[in-house]
Amino acid sequence: MVSPDSVTRQLNDQISLAKAFLVIAKESNNLQFAWELSAQIRNSQILLSNAALRRTPLTTTESETAIRDMALLLFQAQTLHYDSATMIMRLKAKIQGLEEQMNSITEKSSKYGQIAAEEVPKSLYCLGVRLTIVVNSTALNSKNPEKVVFHLVTDEVNHAAMRAWFTMNSFAGVTVDVQKIEDFSWLNASYVPVLKQLQDSDTRSYYFSGSGGDNRTPIKFRNPKYLSMLNHLRFYIPEVFPALKVETCMETFHRYHKYLNYSHPLIREHFDPDACGWAFGMNVFDLVEWRRRNVTGIYHYWQEKNVDRTLWKLGTLPPGLLTFYGLTEPLNPSWHVLGLGYTNVDPKLIETGAVLHFNGNSKPWLKIGMEKYKPIWDKYVDYGHPLLQQCNVH
Repeated sequence: MVSPDSVTRQLNDQISLAKAFLVIAKESNNLQFAWELSAQIRNSQILLSNAALRRTPLTTTESETAIRDMALLLFQAQTLHYDSATMIMRLKAKIQGLEEQMNSITEKSSKYGQIAAEEVPKSLYCLGVRLTIVVNSTALNSKNPEKVVFHLVTDEVNHAAMRAWFTMNSFAGVTVDVQKIEDFSWLNASYVPVLKQLQDSDTRSYYFSGSGGDNRTPIKFRNPKYLSMLNHLRFYIPEVFPALKVETCMETFHRYHKYLNYSHPLIREHFDPDACGWAFGMNVFDLVEWRRRNVTGIYHYWQEKNVDRTLWKLGTLPPGLLTFYGLTEPLNPSWHVLGLGYTNVDPKLIETGAVLHFNGNSKPWLKIGMEKYKPIWDKYVDYGHPLLQQCNVH
């Protein structure tokens, strides 16, 4: 004799299996069979609901027809190859499709995030506020600001406006020297590898063509800013002006192997993959030693070796790691607090840090900036200044 509990359990099991077959029937466009399954599921659910309302168990007599009719449909599903093996294969295919969709969305998110990080807000087009913050924050936190000198290099387009801004405004006695890169006549293709590479049609296509090249290459690797001489000027510091490196090797992602192609023999034979990388955001250079070791010449060597982009792909940090390999000494981490454009930073480090670096995509002047860190930047912006108001900076 079948117990009432086993009848209820059998009906519930049939309903669960029928629901799975219903999904497959709909995906197979077998709408008639899907309708029959749906109707029988509903009949079985009504039986269970009525039994629950009257608070008495289902009897074999009243459930016999429902169990039989559902069993016939489930058997029919098996003849249509809606069995467990087929279900597993279809579910795997569905999961794979969802994974591909998720990967596509993740890739798009990364691409659009990169675009957002590279875009300059409308309010900043008319004024280089970012440099103003660096100068202003240094002046306000310096014991002897009158002894501080900033050497700034910009392009011809921004030179006049930048000079006017720093001339019109006082920064507690800090001296600001503004130069334009076009005045450096020695920066030419015969001396600078990057400018020489820019004359190559393949290089221009890789960085500037919207459709050419390998579409699998992430957008950030194809950003033309990595060919900007303003970006590469740091390798010519002794020939331009004194400038201000800090070890950031507490995590594995700061190792050399994260930035360089160790499948290339030139890299594999000359550099330790676990050597500590460092950040270009805050550096102190011994320019006498720089000239003695011809550091700029070392940079030229590696830049020319990477003309086909096989040693590294992204930016100026990789050639910097190669150029200064074995020539660096770590500073105390408090000199350079990183990460304010990425994730959480210990508030104590922020409070005691000499230089706060908004590295990463989430810059404080962008809408995607970290809200918790924006006030650190905002407090050095003079929002009451007429020019800033005209620029609609807020």
